[in-house]
Amino acid sequence: MELKPLLEAVLFVAEEPLTADKMAEITGAAVRDVRCCLDVLQNEYKAADRGLQVMSVARGYQLATKPEAAGVAEKLSREENRYTLSQAALETLGIIAYRQPVTRIDIEAVRGVKVDGVLDTLLKRRFIRVAGRKDVPGRPLLYGTTKEFLRYFGLKDLSELPRPVQGDDGKHP
Repeated sequence: MELKPLLEAVLFVAEEPLTADKMAEITGAAVRDVRCCLDVLQNEYKAADRGLQVMSVARGYQLATKPEAAGVAEKLSREENRYTLSQAALETLGIIAYRQPVTRIDIEAVRGVKVDGVLDTLLKRRFIRVAGRKDVPGRPLLYGTTKEFLRYFGLKDLSELPRPVQGDDGKHP
């Protein structure tokens, strides 16, 4: 079988973005052939009158809904009880994304409230991870974002985060 339909099949069943290296490993093809074929697939999906696209996201590739078809896909998504993030989770996630690696104490200093429960939720949903320990007395945990965070927000990497807005104190969140 040709490489293009194999890559389409792999992208279709993958639950998370796959790197070209991983797809080469799965299909047995050369990495450069996989990259070339992915470029072809991206262009074909972009040019065609289809509801799907091949996206570069979280340092990998994923088959995703085109923005024009998002409304229909969201109806199904709502029916499947897709979770949403609370305001507290979004605020905490924003602090972690912009300041990582960051400790719980640093997050609480910015938010002004305890964040233990929110951190547990974000860890369970795999939006954040323990990125190590800070080299200070007590060695508190440091938190950072994950590929799941990038995937959920449709980002290739952290450089695609919007520029933070300055607060009243002239500092960023």
